[in-house]
Amino acid sequence: MTEKTVSVLLAEDHTIVRQGLAKLLEAEPCIRVVGEARNGREAIAKVEELKPDVVIMDIAMPLLNGIEATRQIKKKRPQTKVIILSMHSHDRFISELFTLGASGYLLKDSSGPDIIQAIESAIEGDTYLSPSISRKVIEDYVSLKKTKSSREELYSKLSNREREVFQMIAEGRSTKEIAEILFVSVSTVKSHRANIMEKLEIDNLSQLIHFAIDLGLVEIQP
Repeated sequence: MTEKTVSVLLAEDHTIVRQGLAKLLEAEPCIRVVGEARNGREAIAKVEELKPDVVIMDIAMPLLNGIEATRQIKKKRPQTKVIILSMHSHDRFISELFTLGASGYLLKDSSGPDIIQAIESAIEGDTYLSPSISRKVIEDYVSLKKTKSSREELYSKLSNREREVFQMIAEGRSTKEIAEILFVSVSTVKSHRANIMEKLEIDNLSQLIHFAIDLGLVEIQP
């Protein structure tokens, strides 16, 4: 690890996972955990406030998922490195994440040394993929030959704001609540919802929720 102290922000909605990561990273003399975030929106705000060197980002988080949070963080503060840490190998998103500027993709069953190596690689300007991600996924990304399923093609039609509204609807948030979170009118949210339904070719809330779950953007609550 570099001699310079690396500041890290943990963006993960499960407290026990955040605590475990913090304990692991704080054992490293050259790493300092400067903050934690429980959702994508909080992660963006904390990056602007704390200006960390690295963000370790979960994908499936409430209010704003890790993909859209990464998009906004890299736009606002490109020098901050983002390492994705996910329960699953969302190979459908790997190409998009690296296009957005993510510096690594780790699975949550990765070892401590893997996480440290990913942070070191990010700081050095390299990218890092979890060893447990299949060779096929890596080859698909490198060759850029992977084809998108129809669901992913439909999702790609949504604007960034529509993706935000889509996730919050799938999480069960009311139109009024979404409007308050985004600082827009209720009618604007309704307009976004109509556009989302049309672009995703769905016509009811149940289909929308299943769509979000299938993409791995929201988790099934126990």
